[in-house]
Amino acid sequence: MSKQILHNDWHDKLSNEFTQPYYQALKEFLVNEYQSKTIYPPMDQIYNALHFTPFADVKVVILGQDPYHGPDQAHGLSFSVQKGVKLPPSLRNIFKELQSDLGYVPSTHGFLKEWSDQGVLLLNTTLTVRAGEAASHYKKGWEQFTDKIIISLNEKQSPIVYILWGKHAQSKKALIDTDRHFVIESVHPSPLSAAGGFFGSKPFSQTNELLVNSGQAPIDWEIKN
Repeated sequence: MSKQILHNDWHDKLSNEFTQPYYQALKEFLVNEYQSKTIYPPMDQIYNALHFTPFADVKVVILGQDPYHGPDQAHGLSFSVQKGVKLPPSLRNIFKELQSDLGYVPSTHGFLKEWSDQGVLLLNTTLTVRAGEAASHYKKGWEQFTDKIIISLNEKQSPIVYILWGKHAQSKKALIDTDRHFVIESVHPSPLSAAGGFFGSKPFSQTNELLVNSGQAPIDWEIKN
């Protein structure tokens, strides 16, 4: 009997994926990668986004690309870093937009679990990466797995707000039932693109307006020091 990977209600939604041929191939690839190279996040943190935000609680999805590929950064939540880790440029830009949008002074740390705890699923389209090699685990099977997450979330009766930053995140838009759920999209917050439409996009206030208008509690976006 294989080890159960997910220990909340995501297990019922995704357990069949772990037996699919694509996932078995992905698993074999990952075992070799973790044994022979430096891979982020640590293996026991790959599914933190799902562990920290149960299916029943999801009301916002922030979709990124792949994990940070620098030392000590990625820990399974898109855009988040552990306390004590220097803020990556994309996260600094997210905090700048949060201040412009809602007036919150940027936090000195980038640990975003406070968002996860409120129902914000911090998901990447690809869940692992080689050190120093962005996009190195694309097209290995993760995209199919994260497609299934989006498809599962379509079942929820209460509307979800999807925040899609960048082309990789926006590639999932076709999977979202937009008759039931909401989509906010812009360019990625990285320094290469943020000035081209991320700054000034007001995703946080837009999200809260959509949540409140659909009878749900808003997110407290302030990350406290």
